[in-house]
Amino acid sequence: MRILYLDCGMGAAGDMLSAALYELIDDKKRFMEQLSALGIEGVEYRPEKSVKCGITGTHMTVTVHGEEESEEMSAHHHEHEHEHHHEHEHHHENEHHHEHGTHHHTSMNDIENIVNAMNVSDKVKTDIRSVYRLIAEAESHAHGAEVSQIHFHEVGQLDAVADIAAVCIAIDMISPDKIAASPVAVGSGSVQCAHGILPVPAPATEFILRGIPIESGHMTGELCTPTGAALLKYFVNEFCELPLMTVSRTGYGMGKKDFPRANCVRAMIGDSGGKRDRITELSCNVDDMTAEEIGYACSLLLEKGAKEVYTVPVGMKKSRPGTLIKVICTEEDRENIIGLIFGNTSTIGIREAVMNRYVLDRHTQTVDTPYGQARIKISEGFGVKRIKPEYDDIARNAEECGISYRLAAKAACDPHENEDKE
Repeated sequence: MRILYLDCGMGAAGDMLSAALYELIDDKKRFMEQLSALGIEGVEYRPEKSVKCGITGTHMTVTVHGEEESEEMSAHHHEHEHEHHHEHEHHHENEHHHEHGTHHHTSMNDIENIVNAMNVSDKVKTDIRSVYRLIAEAESHAHGAEVSQIHFHEVGQLDAVADIAAVCIAIDMISPDKIAASPVAVGSGSVQCAHGILPVPAPATEFILRGIPIESGHMTGELCTPTGAALLKYFVNEFCELPLMTVSRTGYGMGKKDFPRANCVRAMIGDSGGKRDRITELSCNVDDMTAEEIGYACSLLLEKGAKEVYTVPVGMKKSRPGTLIKVICTEEDRENIIGLIFGNTSTIGIREAVMNRYVLDRHTQTVDTPYGQARIKISEGFGVKRIKPEYDDIARNAEECGISYRLAAKAACDPHENEDKE
């Protein structure tokens, strides 16, 4: 499984995400050509080398009619039908500085028209619209206005659409099977806005990030923008610590501000190559159960969700022969399995051990052989690949064709080498 992992220990902004993903793309020229061909009037992209705390990465500069969004322009002011002025909190920076402006404003409908006219696939258009709608819904919630009443500052709106489009195109080109991300650092302290001082994270960002694990990041200032939050909310399948994966490439997307810690989003692409999970091992010793009783208990435990059940002969106190029963199950099934062990064995105590388990990725495939069809189980990861035939299918083929089990199994595992002679 191809995994894209986003390290958001210094938050996330649209330009940081697009720059990090840009570094992962093999055909960067084609990516930039797609951005240039989007058809957003006056918008230009320019990837630039950037160094933060000794780490070299990329900063994606976006200009609108030759003007780069500045700190002062990073406030995207809103106004609705009652002529109250609201700010749109998207910006490139990990700090917000807001001011009133007199520029032209556009609505959500205008933005959708811009997206509909883009020279990209329908899938990418859907992604862009969906991400921007998350921002509009957050703004409407923060300002108490309907989405249709929310208006966006023209320069900031085009800048945000450009960032979102770049990320959506990059993810479409990379085509990961799964996207995971770390908990999101949002910063701490407060931010100055048009209406006064607001706490970090800003209301729109906080609304988008509900249901997502966040942390301060031990930095003063605003680290995550609404655009960055919306992109993570839309694309990320799981928020977790770095999963078990073999990394093939890493990209660093740099922000503009300097902090004691490198101000970047780190994107890693690689192969899961198996997985790691947590399992529970439950053990008990018995010396007063019959073989039939133990057999029934083991079968029942497997039927009710245990991953594995096995027994070991042991010597117990007073020189009595006994049986050690071990049951492997998930942490979620633990309580149910404990109840079944107490209910179907004579034990009065159960020992528990929680441990990591490393598992190869597994799937079943049906193959044609000279002796009939057979299922094979393919397990791979951690640099290995194993193929094992399904016993029932191999036994059936061997019996029907009057051949040995070994020959039928070899034909299933390697159909191209079925001329084996016994």
